[in-house]
Amino acid sequence: MNIELRQLRYFVAVAEESHFGRAAVRLHMTQPPLSQTIQSLEAALGTPLFARTKRRVALTPAGAALLPEARRILQQAGALPDLARRAASGESGLLSLSFVSTADYSVLPPLLREFRERHPQVRIELREATTDVQLEDLMQNRIDAGLLIAPLQDKVKAELDYLRVFSEPLVLAAPKGLKALRGKREVSLGSISDMPLIIFPRRIAPAFHDAIVGCFRDAGLTPHIGQEAIQMQTIVGLVSAGMGIALVPQSVSNLKRPGVEYKTLSGKPVSIETGLAWRRDNMSPVLHTFLELLRKKR
Repeated sequence: MNIELRQLRYFVAVAEESHFGRAAVRLHMTQPPLSQTIQSLEAALGTPLFARTKRRVALTPAGAALLPEARRILQQAGALPDLARRAASGESGLLSLSFVSTADYSVLPPLLREFRERHPQVRIELREATTDVQLEDLMQNRIDAGLLIAPLQDKVKAELDYLRVFSEPLVLAAPKGLKALRGKREVSLGSISDMPLIIFPRRIAPAFHDAIVGCFRDAGLTPHIGQEAIQMQTIVGLVSAGMGIALVPQSVSNLKRPGVEYKTLSGKPVSIETGLAWRRDNMSPVLHTFLELLRKKR
């Protein structure tokens, strides 16, 4: 059974005018082809839609049930060109975005707020994930883009594009009240090198892990790794529990946790870069609208 939008439009006109002649005038056509179209629609549906008299027509129960649905379908069909235009221009659609936990304390909230204000009809699907998981999801086309810790691994560079978003220095997160930290705005790693280090596993974020270990090596120290954790909230929580110290991106100091204090490291600062990665062959208009916003903010 094939029902055309034209048939539904003619049906609605006749139902609203309660008269074939007036409906024909409204539709800028003659009455015979209008009557034939309605008869064809009734045949396709297998039931009369109008009870006809010499003076007027009235809807049958089937016609009365069809009328609101026909109006809805015509309204939706009328909106299709605008829907297609907005989707093609990136004004509507879906953006699936993953992010490392550190981005949640810095760039992600204001970025999403501005994007939603500019493009309220885009649906954003967010997932928190570590860098290694994001890279796998990107390679498997499970997400559009990922905010992750740079640099990208060599094995994925051929298929992914990358845009630097921001960089920030590492700071010390330590249990509050340590004697070595009292009254100091800047501290050296040597003053707390006897404490266990809480760190991301290297397999999860190689660049992040190596940057932290490199801070100790540059200071002539060998870190004593006491705990590993894959979530920044967990790392800071372990510091709060007195399990050790951690080197974290500066934005994590926005995560206020009782029993934790943050200190600037003395010497040359080591920075961590966060950027957006996406598949080079991803032609999503919504993704490219998001990239435009990011590029303007650089």
